Amino acid sequence: MSTAEHTSSSGGGSVEYIQHHLANWNIGGLNVDTIGWSLFLAGIILFVAYKVRSHLTEETPGRFQNFVEMILDFVNTQVKDSFPGHNPLIAPLALTIFMWVWLMNFMDLIPVDLLPAIAHGLGADHFKVVPTTDLNTALAMALVVFSLTLYYNIKVKGLGGYIKMFLFHPFGKFAIPANIVMTAIEELAKPLSLGLRLFGNMFAGELVFLLIALLTLGATVSAGLLIWFPLQVVLDLAWLLFHILVITLQAFIFMVLTIVYLGMAHQTADEH
Repeated sequence: MSTAEHTSSSGGGSVEYIQHHLANWNIGGLNVDTIGWSLFLAGIILFVAYKVRSHLTEETPGRFQNFVEMILDFVNTQVKDSFPGHNPLIAPLALTIFMWVWLMNFMDLIPVDLLPAIAHGLGADHFKVVPTTDLNTALAMALVVFSLTLYYNIKVKGLGGYIKMFLFHPFGKFAIPANIVMTAIEELAKPLSLGLRLFGNMFAGELVFLLIALLTLGATVSAGLLIWFPLQVVLDLAWLLFHILVITLQAFIFMVLTIVYLGMAHQTADEH
């Protein structure tokens, strides 16, 4: 029995069906489905990196190695275009963010009832499979980026230079109170906008898939089903094709903004 059928048979309607899919499997205050899928997808990245490294060749690279090198070149280009100077951490970090966020977003393309139905059969009442539709995931990654920008701000500018930025930017030395407020808002807006943008877009995409699934929620074999089911298939396919662009764009934006924010942190006080 799918989760849609389970919800319908237990007397739930459209609202209950959506709420059921948007709830996490929570144990002891932890969203174990989000944590589990995030670690699983990170493991895939590590495994693929290991396999590529162990079969790396310069003479006759295979198609997969060419594909990986194409992604590496793409990320390196973004780093060169957006990051001033050189820091050996930035390119690997950007590549990891792009691939990890993309894989987490990709989970949104799996049929919404498939994995939750399997999890329900194993005893889980709720099961979300898209980590980036969990606000905790998006904000946690944004806070990691914010921590790195804070670290490099202090490392490059010095603690005094960083404090000076709060005191004299953007209105000069005669508007210190306003400078402190404006700069604090500017700094705090970076992780918030970074995390909320990713979460908002992926949450909306997941919601559209659920709304499409509602077209045949609890339906029985009838003439109406013959109309709604083909429509559901067409809408699902159309949204899936469009959503491939969305998940890639969101991973790209998160990566680029990370590079830009870290680039700004590497600017000296005079450059800022």
